This record gives sequence, C-alpha cells and structure tokens, in this order.
Amino acid sequence: MKVRIGFGFDVHQLKDGREFWLGGILIPKTKKGAVGHSDADVLIHAICDALLGAAGMRDIGFHFPDTSSAYKGIDSKILLADVMTLLKKENYTIGNIDCTLVLENPKINPHIDTMKKTLASIMSIETSDLSIKATTNEKMGFVGREEGVCAYAVALIQK
Repeated sequence: MKVRIGFGFDVHQLKDGREFWLGGILIPKTKKGAVGHSDADVLIHAICDALLGAAGMRDIGFHFPDTSSAYKGIDSKILLADVMTLLKKENYTIGNIDCTLVLENPKINPHIDTMKKTLASIMSIETSDLSIKATTNEKMGFVGREEGVCAYAVALIQK
C-alpha cells in the first residue's frame, strides 16, 4: 500500500451582507460572508487542495480556475465531488483528514457535526475519519479584525 499526505490552505475576504458557506453548509444569522469566485467555502477549498496535493495533482485553482465562468458561484461541494472522482480514477482512498478553521465569528462548534456529516458523505468516508476544529486569531491580523477567514487541512490518502 502506498500512503501519501497533503496539505491545503485557503483564505477569503469577509464582507457584510453575504451568505457564509463553511464545510458545505450555510451558516445562519451571520453579518458577514466570504467573497470568492465560487461560494468561497474555505474549508472545502483547503480539503480539496490537501487531497489534490497528496495525490500529486496540483491544486484547486489548476482544476477549477477562477477565470472560468463555469465555476462562477458554484457550490464547492460539487468541486469536492469532482476531486473525489479524480482521486478514484487514480485508485486513491482517503485515510483521514484533519482541518482547522481560523475566524473570530461566528462560533463554529454548533455546526461541526453537520459539516462532518455533509463532507463525509461526499467523500464516502466515516465521520470519524474527518476532524474539523476551529480557533480564533486572538484579535490579531486580518482574521482578528474580521476581514477574512482561513482554513488549513491535511489529508492522508492511500493507494
């Protein structure tokens, strides 16, 4: 068995009056949402990059460029499903994924179980094989000023 790891990172600006999609779900009652070419789901984007990187398949921007109208406003769950198709073609399966969201608001803990169920279903893995954590940036930098949100992910895949 061949085992590989990958790392993913994504960041998006936050703006007033936008929907906030994280981990494939709409976070309710938020004042700000992420800005991007797609739905700007930083968690899914970081996971996609971690999976693609582990498989040596470049990054999310290579496969789904923000210069293409085909991806304008797209639901990032579709991108994740497409990444899974790419991995399956190369006979990769997921061992586990570990993620960290970094944002000041809103609090993510109440939404983690729903995110895990949503994402695990798309990736055909057990929820126990997906870890989602959240932290603040202690009011420092663009995240601390609530100007942006970022996510980190590491993925273990096997062939």
